[in-house]
Amino acid sequence: MRLRTATLATAAVFVAGLSLTACNSGDDDSKSADTSSPVATASTTASTAAGASTAKPGGTKAPKTGTNTSGSGSGSGSGGDAVSACTTKTTTIQFIAAAGHASESEPAAATIKVTNTSGSTCTLVGATTLTAKDDQNKADPIATDNSAAGTDAVDIAPGASASADVLYTDLNFEGSQSAREVCAVQASKVEIALPKDIARTIKVTKSNGAPGIFNVCTKDVKFGAFHS
Repeated sequence: MRLRTATLATAAVFVAGLSLTACNSGDDDSKSADTSSPVATASTTASTAAGASTAKPGGTKAPKTGTNTSGSGSGSGSGGDAVSACTTKTTTIQFIAAAGHASESEPAAATIKVTNTSGSTCTLVGATTLTAKDDQNKADPIATDNSAAGTDAVDIAPGASASADVLYTDLNFEGSQSAREVCAVQASKVEIALPKDIARTIKVTKSNGAPGIFNVCTKDVKFGAFHS
């Protein structure tokens, strides 16, 4: 009876040992499966990062192409501006009567002065006309231009001026001494038209700016070329 009991006890211990071994084996399998999962995850992550890294250079090429195209376009738009003609809107004109009388050998010399009042350079090219009418309308007007003297282009910078002489006779050498200064045309105003521009009325002044008279005794009036 004691022998049978001992045998049963030994069998029970053996079975328990087998159960414990099976449990340990299951745990090892579970651990083995768990350790393989991080490796797979790391591999996937590395592949994704490599793909993203490979894609970056391709994404930066397009902006570079656009920048180069823009640069070449802006360079082709450069260029200088043409000089415009001097006109009534961009200039002022003065007519300054001669400071001294003419002699039998030398004419009197008035001055036409054109000043550029704009912010950019303008040019005078072509004939400028001058018309003087007697204030009392007792004689025919004096009309002339500077085409014979020269009409080459003269550039006038902003704020600068160009001038031309007007040669005339302001004394009557054939009359009496008292009537020498009495001429057919005595004009306190003249009309001046720049090349291809409208005529404007200009007051005659003395060199000091006071009112003057363009006193013309003969029709031999010579309008000179402009110079800066």
